[in-house]
Amino acid sequence: MTDDLVVRPLAGPEELDLFLDLSYTLDHELADDLGTGRRRPEWLWMALRDGRLLGRIAWWTNKDGGAPLALDFFDLDPDLPAGEAAEVGRRLLATAMAAVLPAGTVPPEFNRYLPPDWREVPETRDRVELLLSLLTETGARPLVERLRLEWLPGTPVAGPTGRLVFRPVRDREDLLALMTPVMEGTLDAHGRADLAEGLSPREAAERHYDDEFPHYTSPREWWRVAELPDTGEAVGFVIPARNNYNPIIAYIGVLPAHRGHGYIDEILAEGTRILAEAGMPRVRAATDLGNVPMAAAFARAGYANFQRQVDYVWDAPGASRS
Repeated sequence: MTDDLVVRPLAGPEELDLFLDLSYTLDHELADDLGTGRRRPEWLWMALRDGRLLGRIAWWTNKDGGAPLALDFFDLDPDLPAGEAAEVGRRLLATAMAAVLPAGTVPPEFNRYLPPDWREVPETRDRVELLLSLLTETGARPLVERLRLEWLPGTPVAGPTGRLVFRPVRDREDLLALMTPVMEGTLDAHGRADLAEGLSPREAAERHYDDEFPHYTSPREWWRVAELPDTGEAVGFVIPARNNYNPIIAYIGVLPAHRGHGYIDEILAEGTRILAEAGMPRVRAATDLGNVPMAAAFARAGYANFQRQVDYVWDAPGASRS
């Protein structure tokens, strides 16, 4: 029953402790996100009964004043019976989405971090599938499942082989000229979605660059282009960086003409080495579960799969799903 359910946003940061009565892996980021404007109290919604938190939902953006870019919190009390949890989640979603998202706009992507074995643990699988089914009722559909990866200090980094030399990225155009051919035939689901939307490879590369790279808090001097030593021909690139939360391998690619020669291992090692030499306590990365070659390269480089990530999206009315 949801007749006595109260669904409302946080009155302010002072109610964060109430929001934290349920738990998720990103809880530790909430206070700083609220303080920096990456989240707003009116984007954090709760379903309450007699003061008890039964469900919560929250959106995130990458800068103060930005529009919601991701729905990344959606939790229901694990002690609720499945039918009641579904009713709470259904009302929470409907009420919060109507209040937070402007009418007629496509909702931002949903992201959920999960244990690597989430499908093998029945209790975890049932909870996750309930959340995903409720999202599906609102029109969302699965886009991709991703591997979240982590390299830790002490893990060996392969040394240079001499097959490649590396130089800093000169400017935006220098990198876009390399990103564009990598977009052609990409195995990345987000890149493929951009192309399916009608963007050209160049436009998809520009979107990726402009949406993400300007927000990194690390030196652009870390960004590297890999070249053949004899000719100076570009082979690929890697973007080691630090976002608001972690040191990351933000983007890595080998140009189509140079694939199949194992260059990815040396390029990834270069990016990892830059972050390791900068004293970073860890390096995070992610790749699509279906991108088997990239996942294998990360595994060879000593990156462990510590989580999965499930992404759901909403389509614009009339949009093709091809």
